[in-house]
Amino acid sequence: NVMNDLVLVLPHGYEGQGPEHSSARMERFLSMAAENNIQIANITTPANFFHILRRQLKRDFRKPLVIFTPKSLLRHPQVVSPLKDFTSGGFREVIDDPQAEPEKVKKVVLVSGKLYYELMDHKKEKQAEDTAIVRLEQIYPLPYNQLAEIIHKYKNAKDWIWAQEEPGNMGAWQFIRRNFTDVKLRPVTRPDSGSPATGSSKFHKIRQEKIITKVFGECDCDRVNKECRMICAQREELIEMEKRGEI
Repeated sequence: NVMNDLVLVLPHGYEGQGPEHSSARMERFLSMAAENNIQIANITTPANFFHILRRQLKRDFRKPLVIFTPKSLLRHPQVVSPLKDFTSGGFREVIDDPQAEPEKVKKVVLVSGKLYYELMDHKKEKQAEDTAIVRLEQIYPLPYNQLAEIIHKYKNAKDWIWAQEEPGNMGAWQFIRRNFTDVKLRPVTRPDSGSPATGSSKFHKIRQEKIITKVFGECDCDRVNKECRMICAQREELIEMEKRGEI
């Protein structure tokens, strides 16, 4: 068999810049992932980015590597790693919440990519000590052993959420729902859509805020703690369009 060490680094992240600048179509790559044929990752720290590239060269075998990353993390003030994280350790497929106290945690949020930083900022602001935010850095192959450790650590948690910026029919959610069934996950996503993202920065902001408030149970929708299609966000978008005289 011929080994392939191809690395693709694709811009991917919802920043209000429209369809062409938001999605690298992660769901399409995940639909082709089977039998350990490729690696798919969404990295959130410089050290982890370094280690996944190093692992790609140091391993005894070669598999194509696809890395999704938003442009905004290049200049994000929190996206830094101490020097020791580069000189020791290795690639971390799962990164646990460094601030969570397991005995206090009632809700665990699994997330991948830049949404982590927005959720963590909100957690600090609201002092939500009952919530742990866990980063899934490698999406395929799924790191089942590391995820099992997370489940065991937060055994008191009753609410498990998969949060993503993408619409529900895109991104990693459909793959996660089918392949990770050790806990009952509740998705918090944008509504299913025929387009990767809206072209309106105002609508983008409304839906981005809805994702965050829904994760923390602060949305005023009557389905705040259930799976929903973000109907309340669509209602707010209609109100915004009325203000602008578009309808």
